[in-house]
This record gives sequence, structure tokens and C-alpha cells, in this order.
Amino acid sequence: MTISDSLRELVVTGALDGADRLSESAIAARLGVSRTPVREALQRLESEGLVFAQGRGVRIRRRSPAELRDVYEARAALDGFAAARLAERQRAGRLAPATLAELDELAEQTDAATRSGDLAVATARNRRFHERIAELAGNPVITLALRRYWDQIQVSTRAELAAPARVRAVQDEHAGLLAAIRSGEPERAATLAQAHALATAAITTTTAPEEHA
Repeated sequence: MTISDSLRELVVTGALDGADRLSESAIAARLGVSRTPVREALQRLESEGLVFAQGRGVRIRRRSPAELRDVYEARAALDGFAAARLAERQRAGRLAPATLAELDELAEQTDAATRSGDLAVATARNRRFHERIAELAGNPVITLALRRYWDQIQVSTRAELAAPARVRAVQDEHAGLLAAIRSGEPERAATLAQAHALATAAITTTTAPEEHA
């Protein structure tokens, strides 16, 4: 794992306090490296929209509701494309039964973790479910873009990603999306994937904090 990967994980998971300014020296000491690779890693994370420069350090960038809606809309568009592509692959007989079973298992794990109250695991399983659909669709550019959008979403809505009010709805939406993929219906899969992302956005963007300036 690179320094950038390690630092990104600390930011996205909330291991670093978003309320405090993060100094290069403090991060270097935490990771056990020199300040030069930390500086380079922070520059990369800034280009990914996860931090912003402030004085001799950075702060974690949490998006305003309006900015977060833009991110969700972009994610919805790419989710829809990936779901449609996967449904096309299924219709062409190019998906193994084990692949669909893997997606079923990820959806079940998401639901089980959410219902048990383990939101950290639920968030990770939910993200993995959607990222796996993108990976299986076979477009690495879209997969990379979606990972960046997910990072931005998690940083800004860590507490709302598994909203209790949508437990049953999320489960049903995942099941409907998988049914469309399994039956090889690209247009339906795309519509359901987009609607799912935007339904989550409707809840989380109402409580997202204003971005630090």
C-alpha cells in the first residue's frame, strides 16, 4: 500500500479528525515516514477532492449539500452505465452463475450488517456491492471514477450512508437491480441503479455539513 493509499484510508474511514487541521509533520509521524512523501500524498488527495490546503497543512473537505448532490448525480449516471453493461453481459451469456451469487451475497451482507446496527461494516459492504458491479462491467475508467465519488461521499456523509429509514428500501432496491441484471435487461438495470443512488442522495444531502472554507 502506498503512502497515498494509507492516507486516503485514514481520511475516508474517519480515522483522522475532520475538525482539525492536519499537518504534514503529524501525519508523517503517524505513518512513520518522512514529510516529502506525505506532502506528495496530500497533493494527490487534494486533486481527488478529499482535502484542501490551509496554512502549512490541510483540512478534510466535506461537501455542502449542493456539492454533494452533484457528486451523487455523477455517481448515479456511472452506476446506471455499469449496471446496463453488466446486464448486457448477462444477456450475452458472459456472466458465470458464481458472479451473480457473489453480488447476491454482498447485498445480503449489507442488509444483515445494517439490521444488526454495525454501520461501519454495512457501509463497507454496500460500497463493495456497487463497486463490484462496476468492476464486472469491465470499464476500469468508470470504476476508478466511481471509487473517487464514493470516497467523497463517505467523507461527507459517513453517518448517513446507512440511514435507518431506508433499511428495507435499500434491500428492495438492491434486489430489484440484481433481478434486472440477472434477467439481462440493460435499460431497466440502468434506471434502477440511477434511481437507487438518487434516492439515497435525497436523504443524505439534506443533512450534509457545509464545506469548510
